[in-house]
Amino acid sequence: MRDLCKLFALFAALYIVGCAPKSNYSEGVPDEYREALDAAIDKSSRGEELKKLMEVTPEASRRDMAYLIINMPVADRDTMNLSLLSENVEYAALAKQNYEWTQALPDDVYLNDVLPYYVVDEVRDSWRKELHELFAPAVDTCQTMESAICAVNANIPRLTGVDYNTLREKTNQSPRESMRQGMASCTGLSILLVDAYRAVGIPARFVGTASWHDNRGNHSWTEVWLDGAWRVTEYYFPSKLDHLWFMPDASKAKADDRTYAIYATRFGEADDWFPMVWADETEEGPIEALPKWIGAENVTQRYIDLAYEQYTRHLEAGTHTFLRIAGYKERGKTQHSGDRVAMGVDVFRGTEQMGGGLTAGELRDMNDMFSVLLPKNTEYELRYYNAQGELCKQAVYLGEDTATVEIFLSE
Repeated sequence: MRDLCKLFALFAALYIVGCAPKSNYSEGVPDEYREALDAAIDKSSRGEELKKLMEVTPEASRRDMAYLIINMPVADRDTMNLSLLSENVEYAALAKQNYEWTQALPDDVYLNDVLPYYVVDEVRDSWRKELHELFAPAVDTCQTMESAICAVNANIPRLTGVDYNTLREKTNQSPRESMRQGMASCTGLSILLVDAYRAVGIPARFVGTASWHDNRGNHSWTEVWLDGAWRVTEYYFPSKLDHLWFMPDASKAKADDRTYAIYATRFGEADDWFPMVWADETEEGPIEALPKWIGAENVTQRYIDLAYEQYTRHLEAGTHTFLRIAGYKERGKTQHSGDRVAMGVDVFRGTEQMGGGLTAGELRDMNDMFSVLLPKNTEYELRYYNAQGELCKQAVYLGEDTATVEIFLSE
């Protein structure tokens, strides 16, 4: 009799389990996502928490949440604060509700370049709500995405209080880290700009190179999606999209060499990976040893083509000429190749950077000089550091013809 009772209890338990309502976490999720979502949740160390997250997500936003869970890095899926995902999805949906330019986006662009909660490997913190509240007033009166792009770009230093400074705590700062310090380098500034755009429903992505052709270091910037194409911008708003100071450098990038190629990040499935050179603290390891979990697209050829088109157009129009810059160790000694020195120099027109690079060193031909193609009849400022590490500024007026300027390491 006791065994019979045990058997009855077992059957009752199985009946209860079989009749218990199944989790409805996938309701509202497109059929094509369900298998991948189930697989991602099953592989996670906290699958039940992810199911609950899906269940409490409004049905209208479950597709977005599912897309994030499917494509997010495994480490994030298993460890990050899930309330950040909820806030991210909520405010992405709010931007889509409020802005016609977001509503008009192709799904692929929205999912990969507006919705994501991170840019590269920065700390995962809460940024979307704060940046939405900061920038919504700047774009609410904009009638087009292009005007909204300009409004964000032109106002971001003032609204965030963040400026370029290499004294920042680290390279890959999150928006909150940069805003707390009031400073960031190009990587942190680009992360902040990408997130500011995304906060008001503008598709944006992080772009960069591990090194320029002359080995003077890496650089990062931003692209925005406008009228079906990716356009180039940077934290300090250029005079117009696609006209950045580094285009001459970009023209010398090498698509088949990961060190010198240009990559744009991608959140979803990607055929390549972004070389996060800041992850190598020694700065001496091989580039193939860098972390490979940030997806990317090799966009080098597009930059080469864009730079060549701009270069040709400026020369044909007769509106630009060359400023040639030679660097020497000390004034009065400029006759021999040994007198020359490789110096980093940036060219500004007011607050806008127009170019930058390295002057030719002592092993280069004496006729080989760093050259920048610039608008004619304009005053510029050269900025460089002397041997004492002091910032030097030198005013230069460029007229109708090519001009050569000398700068000195000793001064």
